[in-house]
Amino acid sequence: MIKVYHNPRCRKSRAGLQYIQEKGLEHEIILYIKDQPFDKAALRDILKKLDMQASELLRTQEDIYKKEIKGKDLSEDEMIQKMIDNPRIIRRPIVEKGDKAVVADPPENAEAII
Repeated sequence: MIKVYHNPRCRKSRAGLQYIQEKGLEHEIILYIKDQPFDKAALRDILKKLDMQASELLRTQEDIYKKEIKGKDLSEDEMIQKMIDNPRIIRRPIVEKGDKAVVADPPENAEAII
C-alpha cells in the first residue's frame, strides 16, 4: 500500500496526491501536520527510505526555518526534532511504498517507487 504524507493546504502536495489518484493506485493519505505521525524513529525511517539527510527534507522558505535553523550548526538529531516540533517545514508530499520513499515534487517523482 502506498502512503502519501499530505498537506491539503499545499498546492504541490495536492498535485502529488492527484497524480497517485489518477493512476488508480490504492493509497492511504496521512495528514502529517494535523495527525503528527512522526516521532524520531519514524522520521529517521522516512529519511532512510528517502536516502536523504534531514537538511534535504527541510522547506527553507518557511519562517520557522529562517528563524530557528538557517545559519545554525544543528546536528541531524536537532534538525529531526525541529521537524517533529514544526511539521510544516517538512517537504511534501512524501510518497512511501515498502522500503522506499520519494518527495513527489514534481508529482512524476512518484514513478520511481510505484
